[in-house]
Amino acid sequence: MNKRILLYLAALMVGFSALTSSCIEDGFTTSPSSQPEFSTDTLDLGTVFTAENTTTSRFVVHNRHSKGLSISSISLSGDAAEYFRLNVDGMSGRSFSDVEIRAKDSIYIFVEATLPLTGLTEEKEFEASLDFLTNGVNSSVILTASGLDVDNIGSIVIDNDTRWDSATPYRILDSIVVGENATLTLAPGVRIMMHDGASIRVHGTLVSEGTVESPVTISGDRTGNVVGQISFDLMSKQWDGIYFFPESSGNRLEYTTVKNSSNGVSLDGSDLFILNSVLRNSGTDNLRAVSSEITAVGCEIAEAGEHLVSLTSGKAVFNHCTLANNYLFASLRGAAINLMHLPGKEDPDMSGSPYTIADFSNCIIYGIGAEVSQGDLSGTDIYFRRCLMRSNGSDDSNFIGCLWDTDPMYRTVREDYYFDYRLMPESPAIEAADTELILRQAATDRYGLTRKLELGAYCFDPADVPVE
Repeated sequence: MNKRILLYLAALMVGFSALTSSCIEDGFTTSPSSQPEFSTDTLDLGTVFTAENTTTSRFVVHNRHSKGLSISSISLSGDAAEYFRLNVDGMSGRSFSDVEIRAKDSIYIFVEATLPLTGLTEEKEFEASLDFLTNGVNSSVILTASGLDVDNIGSIVIDNDTRWDSATPYRILDSIVVGENATLTLAPGVRIMMHDGASIRVHGTLVSEGTVESPVTISGDRTGNVVGQISFDLMSKQWDGIYFFPESSGNRLEYTTVKNSSNGVSLDGSDLFILNSVLRNSGTDNLRAVSSEITAVGCEIAEAGEHLVSLTSGKAVFNHCTLANNYLFASLRGAAINLMHLPGKEDPDMSGSPYTIADFSNCIIYGIGAEVSQGDLSGTDIYFRRCLMRSNGSDDSNFIGCLWDTDPMYRTVREDYYFDYRLMPESPAIEAADTELILRQAATDRYGLTRKLELGAYCFDPADVPVE
């Protein structure tokens, strides 16, 4: 082999060596000042049911340095350490040694937990520390999760009068069926958490005895956030709904919140009295009634994919209610109030049934979308008396003394996912009610405040104004 070829091969070797060495990490830093950075200092796994696995949460460990980092140990400590599990850069366990992160690179750490039964009626927070030892220096990320004991019920048929107390939340995995000759009474403070597809079907009577201090809540069983800061509390379609059948009677919901369902509250030939309650976040209608009798006083009915209220035949009274649709996750498919089977607009399916009768008084009807499905109500027994409306309309024989094209000035900030339908101090609804139309049940609101002349569900308290 001649000298020229040897020199050429030597040059190739040098070039290859330089190329490969540029792709290989140039050692590890051992300086105590060289430390990993974490995408969070506290990882909150949210509220979970005890004895069940949490969803998986994660955070990122960054190496911002020009040399590699070798983390001598990653381990859990603290009283609750045994309840948490880790996956570090693809390896599962509870402790790890000599974990390397290349220069300007990062690794993921995934965290899960299974929390023990607490024996408590409220949530209990568990906390552990995830400790890192790097170049002789300790650093930590705090892991937290709140555990909630629940009474898991698959499917239950109630054939005798039954009272549920508030000791532990009830989690319904399938359905509650109240038999024709039975009454299910929900004591103050009861929480019912409905699983995907679960329903409440009432052939007898449902009575919810919430109070100002101890309201009743019927909601989905998802906890924590969907994504970012958007809570599952804002999401509809988490469970089926509540159904009242023709043989059902004497139903009452007081200081009760029903939320996150697909089909809200539905009545077919039944009756329902609702006081100072909240119906919120339904995928279709929040309240649907066919040939039924409804009285709603001091209620908030908000956020629905179709209608807030849908009435077909029957009788309905809404006094001092706030009807507000600011539904987030789909385009609205109907007006806030859907009125069917009216004179001249008969529903063939309701042939022979009485026409719909409804009275809305001292109410606020304001949100995105139309307020009422029928523009011309002449000749009907549908009345809106002293109601605040978004539309730029005018009074007639069915709309009496209304406040048109008027913003009630809710506290709600839709773009921030904040929904509070109490009134700001400058609201024109605060001193606008017709005293002759205030029903005695509307004397106080859901928060226990005394009503003066406020329209809608909520009284105004100057001492309770949000600070900007």
